[in-house]
Amino acid sequence: MSLIRGLVSTLYHIPKIYKWFYRPYYLLSLLMTLAFPLVRNCPGLCENLPSQREDADSCAFDWREVEILMFLSAIVMMKNRRAITLEQHVGNIFLFSKAANVVLFFRVDLRLGLLYLTLCVVFLITCKPPIHMGPEYITYFSDSTIDDELQRDGRVTWIVEFYANWSPECQSFAPIFADLSLKYSCLGLKFGKVDIGQYGAVAERYKINPSPLCKQLPSLLLLQGGREFVRRPLVDKKGRAIGWNFTEESIIQEFNLNEIFQKCKKLKKGEKPEEIKTLLQEVPEEEEPVGPHEEEEEEEEEPESKKDK
Repeated sequence: MSLIRGLVSTLYHIPKIYKWFYRPYYLLSLLMTLAFPLVRNCPGLCENLPSQREDADSCAFDWREVEILMFLSAIVMMKNRRAITLEQHVGNIFLFSKAANVVLFFRVDLRLGLLYLTLCVVFLITCKPPIHMGPEYITYFSDSTIDDELQRDGRVTWIVEFYANWSPECQSFAPIFADLSLKYSCLGLKFGKVDIGQYGAVAERYKINPSPLCKQLPSLLLLQGGREFVRRPLVDKKGRAIGWNFTEESIIQEFNLNEIFQKCKKLKKGEKPEEIKTLLQEVPEEEEPVGPHEEEEEEEEEPESKKDK
């Protein structure tokens, strides 16, 4: 059944995959992914390669190469279980295939291994994955505009993505966030993005660690009037992100987008901020710690209320 689903999904996305090969990044990645099979089966070249096959056929995979390719398939299947978008699936195949090719080329010939590794480094430096350029209703912030814009109108609810261009997870999430902005943007609900790879001070202010080891990218924050209500992914005591799937369904559910959208789209420009202060109370959020001064104020208010009674 899973095989049928995979086949149907592949056939459904064939037009999209076909368009990818007009982009140099995907075309060159495909060639580098197939580099070793092409060399191993290339007439005039494969005859000069060493082989451990019993029949001494150097133009066919030996048992060790088959074992490495099977191990590669297992790793790709495990990684793709957590993949969300088609871009992530294809990206995992490209990444681990290149790693396997490095091992295979070094095993066959040291010179071929060094040549392929050099090509991989040059490709990594010169050829970047294409950035999502589809339609979207997203405001892009800088370090000097984000705070002013978020606090300008207390009626507006913002969903802000903190991202970095070098992060594959952020690149895969870009089309999902763009689709959400097209579906849910309205007068009282807006979407924004800020590149913390470029504006590191913003990451410090909003307590987001851009290190790849912490896995906090991308981070989504739901804010109103500059106050944070929801953050995903959550961060543990060690500063590491708690695993969370950035799918459209999970974002709609965790951020209660349907309820917020229904209320925000009814807002008018003449309404006062106080009229929608309860807008985000239905959104699931962590309990904020109460400071010592707030506790003293609460204790002082209780006896006054008793006297009033």
